[in-house]
Parts: sequence; structure tokens; C-alpha cells
Amino acid sequence: MRNNKNDLQKLSIRWVRVSIDKIADVNLGKTLKRTDYISSGNLKIVKYRDITESEISWDVSDKGFVPNSPEIIKDLRELKKKDILISASAHTSQFIGKKVVYIHELPKQFTKVFFVGELLCIRIQNEISPKIVYFYFLSQDGYTAIQNKVHGVHLIASRARKILIPLPPLSEQHRIVAKIEGLFIKLDAGVEALKKIKVQIERYRQTVLKVAMEGRLTEEWRKTHKDELEPASLLLEGITKERKMIAKGKYKELLPLDTENLPELPGRWAWTTVGQIGEVVTGTTPSKTKQEYYGSDHPFFKPTDLNAGYYVRHSRDGLSKEGLKHARLLPEKCILVTCIGATIGKTGFIRVAGASNQQINALTPEFKFLLPEFIYFLFISPQINKSIIDNSSSTTLPILNKSRFERLFIPLPPLSEQHKIVEEVERRLSVADETEKAVEQSFKQAERLRQSILEKAFEGKLVPQDPTDEPASVLLERIKNEKTKQ
Repeated sequence: MRNNKNDLQKLSIRWVRVSIDKIADVNLGKTLKRTDYISSGNLKIVKYRDITESEISWDVSDKGFVPNSPEIIKDLRELKKKDILISASAHTSQFIGKKVVYIHELPKQFTKVFFVGELLCIRIQNEISPKIVYFYFLSQDGYTAIQNKVHGVHLIASRARKILIPLPPLSEQHRIVAKIEGLFIKLDAGVEALKKIKVQIERYRQTVLKVAMEGRLTEEWRKTHKDELEPASLLLEGITKERKMIAKGKYKELLPLDTENLPELPGRWAWTTVGQIGEVVTGTTPSKTKQEYYGSDHPFFKPTDLNAGYYVRHSRDGLSKEGLKHARLLPEKCILVTCIGATIGKTGFIRVAGASNQQINALTPEFKFLLPEFIYFLFISPQINKSIIDNSSSTTLPILNKSRFERLFIPLPPLSEQHKIVEEVERRLSVADETEKAVEQSFKQAERLRQSILEKAFEGKLVPQDPTDEPASVLLERIKNEKTKQ
């Protein structure tokens, strides 16, 4: 890390480095006991989770928990206009200082707003510009200064008060703030445009999947190859015959499907159910008390691992060979669907054999008669994803159990058309993926530019320096004298 103090001395004798407690009040909030809260009222307590992308989410419908007595309220830390909030406690130290918010205004819906102990408040108590301090803590140098005062996974107030910040003369502070805000307005407009592009990319993906699973994507191809298409009903007959042979006389005949209220399908397509096209297995978790069950021999898939979507190859956790004996082995090219919790419907296509936990239902398609890649795209299409959610239990914790999952209706095209659909979908989605990568790169470039602006600002290189400006040291001396008089 470069020596900012020496850099500033070379740039201008009018700048100083000062500990934050010399120019501001620095305090952590207070977190109450659960019993000290009620869940209604016109008060608001800001929590760590309320802060996103340097902003506070003022969700009026969710006032959170508010104190249940005037005595408790007296002990809380109130948030005010022009305060700076910084994340001061997290599961890992790297998140401390990552969230920085400037309070432009407080919502009128609340008579008072407080903040919890995982947030640090910096309140400028004199003529110094609060925004110059805010912008410093948005910079990489400001984040590093915070990290240097972190102990464990906390930033306590006494250590935070000793953070040194570079301080320009008062007039230069205002020039710097005005310049940063002007540049950030343009930068933010570009970022908003990128966000809209991301939304459009996702809509495009959903449209591709929707028309593909309605047969519209391959409509012209189907006309050209109509004489070559083997009806999907024959695929289902082949699956049934195969299962009867494996069951050796113990096969349970399936009831006829009632498809009267289902949409009409393209010619030679057929309605079927998840349970008819393959084996469904609900995952299980080997005993956590047996350390010997866990290792790196086999992947153990959980819902978060399914974020990889079409290319699930790795898992955060793994099982040993012994642990796999107490789980359910899934072959590669299984389709894994989260069927419990907030992420219900999240789907992954595993490229290696492994096992999954009980939050996941895994479908192993009948590979001789079906293309598993098609089944994956089918499950992530908006129609089937909605069906998964709609058929889950409407409880606090939504669940789609194995039997309900097996009864879900799905459209099935002929095998050759499955191949064509996969080809067309892969081609279109790969274009979307490349576009999204370019957008993500632009996001990173915007953040690098933002940091470059802040870096130049606190090196004294963003705006012209005026030799007639009152030195910051004189400003600090005046603040010190005013405090003494108080």
C-alpha cells in the first residue's frame, strides 16, 4: 500500500491527514434483544441487510422491528440527515466497509430512524463537507483504512475513531465533491443502461425457451422434416416397454393422462408427466456427525451449486466413498431441481456423477429414448418453472414433494426434434451469454473508472488547487478552538 501521507505532502502543503474523531462523532448503533421489539409502529431500525449498492431500501411495508417502550428508545442511536453509515460487522472481515451510505434524506413515513450495532455512523459536527468524508470511504484507500482497524469480524468505535483520512482545504473540498458528483452522474447513467440491457438479455432467454417448448422455434424445420418424424407417443411406448422388462412382472400400470385442459401441441408431440420419462429421486444428507462420510471423492450437490445451470460440475461440499453409501448416487446428465425453500425451481444439469441433499429432486431421464439436454431446457422454461412453483405447497416454506413432482405435465416432441431444439436453443443462449459477459465486463470497467476518479480526487489531481485557499490545518485549528469553547 502506498504512503498516502507522503503523497499528499508532495502535492500540497494545504492538505493534512487527520483522525476521524477530530472532525466527527463516530458511534456504533445498538442491537436490542428480541423481546425488546414489536413489529408495528412509525419507527424504523436500519439493519445491515437494508443496505444495497450504497443505498438504504426504505421498504415502508416492512418497518422491521421497533422498540416497544420509550425507555428503550432513549438508549438507541438515531440516524440523521447527512450521516454516513458504514458496515462494521459481518461474517468475514472483507465485508466490513463494503457498504457505505450517505443519508441524503430520511423518509417522512417514519418519525424516527435508528440503526443497529452492525453499522457505524459518522456524523460531521462542523463546517467540513460530510460528502468529502463519504467519498473517501467509497474509495479503495478508504476501504483499506477501515480494514486496517478491523479486529476479527468487527470494527469497534474506538478503533474506527483513529482512522486517518486525507483532508483538503474547505474550498477544495467543495470543488472535489462537485466534480465527483458530476462525473458519477454520467457514470451512474451508464450503469443504469447496462442494468436494463441485463434485464433485456434475461427476457430474451425466457422468450427463446418459451417458444422452443411450444414448438414455435422449430416450426419451419418440422414442416421440412414431417415425413421423418417418429411420433413422441412411440418414445413413451418404448419407455414403458423398457420399464416393464426391467420390472420383471412387477410393473405398475400408469393411469391414462387427462390432457383435456392442456394446450394443444404441435403434430407428433405428446403430453406426458415427469414420472413417465425417468426415475425421480429425492436426495438425502448422510449423518453430519460422521466425519468419515465427507471428503472429496464425490460431489454432494446443494441448491447453491445449481447456480452453474447447464454446466454443473463442482460442488462446495463433497462425500467420501463411505459417505456415498449413505446417499443416493446420481449419474451424470441428471436434471436436479430444487423443490423446497425460497429457491424452489432452481435447476441444474450435472456433468459428473454425484449425490444431492434432501432439498433437491433429481430426474434421470430414460437416455435411450430422450435427450437429457432437452429435458433440462424444458425444466428451465418459464412454463415448466411456473408449474413447479404453482404446484408447490402454499406454506411458509414451499415444498414440491416427489409424488407431486412426478405428476407434473410436460410436452414431449419427437427425438429428432429434441435434438434440433437443443441445437437452436444452445446457439441462441450462447449469444445471450456472450452479450452478458460483455455487459459484466462493462460493469467492472465502470467500477474501475469510479475508483480512478476517487483516487485522483484524494491525490489532489481531480480539480485545480488554489494557492489562496485556507490550508486545512488552519481549518482544523479553528474547529479545535470552537470545541474548546463549547
